[in-house]
Amino acid sequence: MRVRVFYHDKCFDGACSASLFTRFHRERIASGASYEYRGLMHRAGALFDESEFTGDENAIVDFKYSASPRITWWFDHHLSAFLAPEDQQHFLDCKRDPACGSRKFFDPAYTSCTGFLAHIASTRFGFDTAPVAELIHWADIVDGARYESPEAAVEMAAPAMKLTLIIESTQDPAFIPRLIPLLAELPLAEVLSQPFVADLLPPLLERHRQAIQLIRDRAEERDGTIFFDITDQPQEGYNKFIPYYLHPQATYSIGLSKSSFRTKVSVGSNPWTKAAPEKMVNLAQVCERYGGGGHARVGAISFPPDQADSARAAAAEIVAELRAKNPLG
Repeated sequence: MRVRVFYHDKCFDGACSASLFTRFHRERIASGASYEYRGLMHRAGALFDESEFTGDENAIVDFKYSASPRITWWFDHHLSAFLAPEDQQHFLDCKRDPACGSRKFFDPAYTSCTGFLAHIASTRFGFDTAPVAELIHWADIVDGARYESPEAAVEMAAPAMKLTLIIESTQDPAFIPRLIPLLAELPLAEVLSQPFVADLLPPLLERHRQAIQLIRDRAEERDGTIFFDITDQPQEGYNKFIPYYLHPQATYSIGLSKSSFRTKVSVGSNPWTKAAPEKMVNLAQVCERYGGGGHARVGAISFPPDQADSARAAAAEIVAELRAKNPLG
């Protein structure tokens, strides 16, 4: 059996979900299967190319729903899991069909897709999650921003944090597919020590230090909201906790950045804020108004690389809205 696994690219939880799915599928579904991996990115325009759904089974993990009949497995935990109401209706219809719904799962209450997938695999299919406890633990911390402090999130002492930096920064399309099979099989420190991984770290740590300085120079905090525009300094990724490391009193952060394939508006909230949860704005709903999405506490909007003006206008509107709704004001 040939299984194609589609995962949220450049994302620690996405890579961990793909790795955990592979181990689960091999142990509980098809021991002799072969696995191929394809990263998916949130971008303007079509998110899926159905011509790539060529496996005997095709799985999507930690990414939006596809109504394609070729998709046999789906796991996601994002509030913005459905591109359109028709997709959500297709999923609901599918859940009423045992042949379809028994392999497609959605629950936005879970911190990470890795943790959600582990729960379903163990309770529905008898999968033993004990050997992958470290992976689940760190996927919950990274995707749920459950760090004990901004320093823990930005200074990157733990192997999982260094792996996150590499995963979010790599430009080699073969790197994450090569990494995925190791994540659920080896301790994370051992994964990090593999030469093809370890050799990437020193220059990325230096670039991380440069990103801290760049955001320090550009970020403005006012009325509890940080804003910075680094579109003139293309970045394929940066640590999203840097703004709160630099401005720990802030509640929200809006960052405007540019990469090779999109102009991105990143919208986040401080995991260490003292604001009452009920006073916080649902950022997924904010981003959905502009074609983006995410979680209640963090989201993003992708624009084509040549639409920086549209991205800048959206960012300005969101900054104004969040500054007006400062829960600590």
